[in-house]
Amino acid sequence: MSATLELAKSLISRASVTPDDNGCQALMIERLEKIGFTIYPLKFGDVDNFWAVHGNNGPIFSFAGHTDVVPAGDDDAWESNPFEPTIKNGMLYGRGAADMKGSLASMVVATENFIEKNPNHNGIIAFLITSDEEGVAINGTAKVMDFLKDNNQKIDFCLVGEPSSTAILGDVIKNGRRGSLNACLRVKGKQGHIAYPLLADNPIHLVTPALNQLCDEQWDNGNDYFPATSFQISNIHSGDKVTNLIPGEVEVMFNFRYSTETTKEELQKRVNDILDSHKLNYFVEWSHSGYPFLTPKGELVSACVDAIEKIKAIKPELSTSGGTSDGRFIAQEGTQVVELGPNNSTIHQVNESVSVQDLEDLSKIYSQVLTNILG
Repeated sequence: MSATLELAKSLISRASVTPDDNGCQALMIERLEKIGFTIYPLKFGDVDNFWAVHGNNGPIFSFAGHTDVVPAGDDDAWESNPFEPTIKNGMLYGRGAADMKGSLASMVVATENFIEKNPNHNGIIAFLITSDEEGVAINGTAKVMDFLKDNNQKIDFCLVGEPSSTAILGDVIKNGRRGSLNACLRVKGKQGHIAYPLLADNPIHLVTPALNQLCDEQWDNGNDYFPATSFQISNIHSGDKVTNLIPGEVEVMFNFRYSTETTKEELQKRVNDILDSHKLNYFVEWSHSGYPFLTPKGELVSACVDAIEKIKAIKPELSTSGGTSDGRFIAQEGTQVVELGPNNSTIHQVNESVSVQDLEDLSKIYSQVLTNILG
């Protein structure tokens, strides 16, 4: 069994459902200490994190990732126990196989191989690992970044092991992510008997024209790196599930995935202006999940593209699609950030899996990126 596959299986076998690390980081720390890393365990609240460094001066290249996974769901729906790693037809099955314990194993083995060949490498190799990425993401990477800032340490280059590939390993590199802005809108009407609508004021009817306008609005046109900002309604709730009562209030939840062509403040103002124009009695509660970030073509992107071309003989696409990741916290300090990992077609699903060969190739890609940046 290869070193990468062995470590991936060991990590998957630990049921680290967010935010419980369940010993995964101890496994990684043990391996990193053996090759000379200095480890800084960082526990915030109930979340385990660590920062690890190898080298004394020069630019900091950091791998970043998370040991926590989403719940497996119904174990009986899986073909095998989600926390008993199983290999079938060249695929490694288990919760976290693709998101992202396979990447973590590839990072560690790539670093071991690189340091063996380059014991006096340039710069500093670092690991930023959390167990709070799949959860609320409060006591994880964001807090580690605060720790680094307080200690005057700045990451120059960061490779996040999120599963970025779509059809084949390395076909997509995420060099940015859209911002995410959430809202819970409450519109008040007047409750009443459904047979006497003149004595009530139906909030669902009141809000519908405004929702239509919000859905039809062109928020921006995007740019060369980002698609146009999108508005999506995720939930509408009102009433008590009866047929003879006009509700007194409707609740609408929606989300913006926004580009660098706008800001959260501009979006909030435009929403309020539209709602005001419909003379609604409303309240909006906003929550912001992350700012957009972008790493344009440069040293890190070039290093990753070159590594993929050398190992896989394909030219990757640069993309900013998908959800948010912890890269949003790291990029805020001016760090060049990319996400590069295995196929994402089964992440968060029953029978999550990753190709065994892809893990080997991913480790080689990561090692080549290290060579390109620090070799």
